[in-house]
Amino acid sequence: MVQWSDAERGIITNIFSTLDYNDIGPKALIRCLIVYPWTQRYFASFGNLYNAEAISSNPNVAAHGVRVLHGLDRAVKNMDDIKATYAELSVLHSEKLHVDPDNFRLLADCLTITVAAKMGPAFSPEVQAAWQKFLAVVVSALGKQYH
Repeated sequence: MVQWSDAERGIITNIFSTLDYNDIGPKALIRCLIVYPWTQRYFASFGNLYNAEAISSNPNVAAHGVRVLHGLDRAVKNMDDIKATYAELSVLHSEKLHVDPDNFRLLADCLTITVAAKMGPAFSPEVQAAWQKFLAVVVSALGKQYH
């Protein structure tokens, strides 16, 4: 079980309270699909993903990016048991969707870059440490079914 300090909880809660999900979610997923093109294979039903422009203007990509952030809300609300919170989602991604679990880490990295760019200087080393700890726990929980 992960131990969270009050400061870490406050940082994570504060970040999510100020995020524009319709901006950050799509930007993070778009970045992931462009920078790591092999991740596109899981989104074949989304239509045209042939180049950066097509990915950036794809409404299915944008909608899924927003869905990802709303999914992270569950972790924020259940920080003391993120693994149990994501147990069903881990099974879905493992057994039905067959997603390579490393892709969760890649998306987390893209989300970190996107949030850091949005927050600017407010994304201090302390904020980054708490943010990356939070995402590492989420990534681990999503990959639990694979172990």
